[in-house]
Amino acid sequence: MAKKNLTPEHSDLFRQTIGKVHAVKSDKVLLTEGNKPKPFPKSQTVNIEEHLSGAPEADVEKVGLEDSLSFMGPGIQHNVLKKLRKGRFGLDAEIDLHGLSSNEAKRQLLHFLHDCVEDGCRCVHIVHGKGYRSTDNHPVLKNNLNLWLRQHKSVQAFCSAPPKDGGTGAVFVLLQLSEKYDL
Repeated sequence: MAKKNLTPEHSDLFRQTIGKVHAVKSDKVLLTEGNKPKPFPKSQTVNIEEHLSGAPEADVEKVGLEDSLSFMGPGIQHNVLKKLRKGRFGLDAEIDLHGLSSNEAKRQLLHFLHDCVEDGCRCVHIVHGKGYRSTDNHPVLKNNLNLWLRQHKSVQAFCSAPPKDGGTGAVFVLLQLSEKYDL
């Protein structure tokens, strides 16, 4: 490589840009442990509502008091739903929503599902009640839950629980694992 000859103007410009320079007396650097700041996790604000797909599903039928709920996401095999219905997946978490208003139930459900996915829960039990005290025997919370679970991005499948676990007043939900649990 050819040596560049610097003009005095370029040399002066370089010296002005660099500023005052001091000679290094020692090439050893002493690290002190006490000066490091303690690490802390960044607080991440999570929008729970973003887990629901925006479009409500128009083909979801209203269900009655004793009707069973059932849903399989795309790519889920029928055997998975059979195992879920029989309770073959171990339950990792449980929440009871019956008696709550629709807005409060939605808020608690979304927080619960978010926490379950983050904690690596695979199968959860949600009690929603049958809706006997609803007007016109039309279960509001059960129908809302049917819609919300279908819209939730982490829900792979759900079905009504067996009679010993709440029957048509509760559902077993199979959740998708969080990315941090993927191998």
